[in-house]
Amino acid sequence: MSLFGASSPPWVLRTSLLTTPSSSSSSSSKFSKYQSCLSPRLLCRAQANVGSDFKFVLHDALDSSGTPTSLAREAREGFCSQIRHLSGIERQTSISINRCVDLGKTALYIAAEDDSLVSHSSVPLPVDAFISRFGDLSMDYCSHYNSSFRSSPESLLDSLENYLYVNKAFRRTNARHHSEPRALYLHSVLTHRSGSPAMLSLIYSEILKMLRLWGFLDFDVEIFFPHDRHSLPRGYHKQKSKESDNAHILTSQGLLVEILRNLKDAFWPFQHDQPGNLFLRAARAANFIDKSNINEDSGFQLASAKAAQHRLDRGVWTSVHFGDMRRALSACERLILLEADPKELRDYSILLYHCGFYEQSLEYLKLYQDTKSRPLRRQPSDSLAILEEDAVEKLMIRLNLILMEDGWSRPSYARNFLGNNSEPW
Repeated sequence: MSLFGASSPPWVLRTSLLTTPSSSSSSSSKFSKYQSCLSPRLLCRAQANVGSDFKFVLHDALDSSGTPTSLAREAREGFCSQIRHLSGIERQTSISINRCVDLGKTALYIAAEDDSLVSHSSVPLPVDAFISRFGDLSMDYCSHYNSSFRSSPESLLDSLENYLYVNKAFRRTNARHHSEPRALYLHSVLTHRSGSPAMLSLIYSEILKMLRLWGFLDFDVEIFFPHDRHSLPRGYHKQKSKESDNAHILTSQGLLVEILRNLKDAFWPFQHDQPGNLFLRAARAANFIDKSNINEDSGFQLASAKAAQHRLDRGVWTSVHFGDMRRALSACERLILLEADPKELRDYSILLYHCGFYEQSLEYLKLYQDTKSRPLRRQPSDSLAILEEDAVEKLMIRLNLILMEDGWSRPSYARNFLGNNSEPW
């Protein structure tokens, strides 16, 4: 079952974002006739080729600017090959008992794509070599703590955490932003041993998977995912869990969403000194929000938004302390593929607007509005949600006006904002 309701999200049913309204509605109705006959697993496999049907912008835009994307495309295909196994049941399966999706490999495909986008290397990130590190860590743990296999579950988990956090010195960083992006990529965390809670939880679960595969783990384990700013992921015996622990169980989909949203937040082009709503930051930069209604606006926030737009106008896609449009777009595209939240369509749309891809921006915004029109979608009730929807309406109006103009032309940065320049990082 999809996260958006009993039926599949409307954009999954389209074969192209550039289809006509009649053709898209026809394909939707045809799909719905047999969709209900499929089990969740079969439905997932019926959608296996959905990723190839999306008309995403990033890779084609890079190609048109002279930047090769073959390695990025290969990594994206690897990512899609893994998430197509996410049935409705698998999406809600804990990472400690996941069977169908290789989460470690999926996270490395995310890293491999972003690495190719920023490094322009002709050599791909060695995914298999980093996968082997999980086996090396597990073997090393077994050689040092083999006596723990004859002890209680609690003692085994204590020894594993002592191995990870003391012997191997894996540590948590709270940096979700550009100041330490290597904490957000699995290969870097395996190398530097400093990472986000999501990355440490993934490493923990991969070692548990190896121990279970080798027959050393004969009890049910859950991983306690911390929601505070300091704690480390911890394992616990599931039979002795409390009801309050359920809120800290990280599912397979939840882990991938956490990884990608961390990247999206870190590389969002409209940065400022306080955490906030990403969409509204971009909307503010496009003057879709009445600044007199935003009490928390500061001079730095406004300057940051203007600086981000100025860089795009000049064809600069990234700059130190001001995000990275390439990796922000990449995170958005993969979140859309995960069907994480319909708001990902909206966020992707406004990035495309800032890049000058008005037609594609409008298509994704329409897809977002399609999800709002469904009967089970709740109307905005709080002031922030109302502000967001007002900005969406203004974006829709502006896009329609732009595309109605006779002889409109895409601004130059739509062609070169992803191109080579003197600010590669």
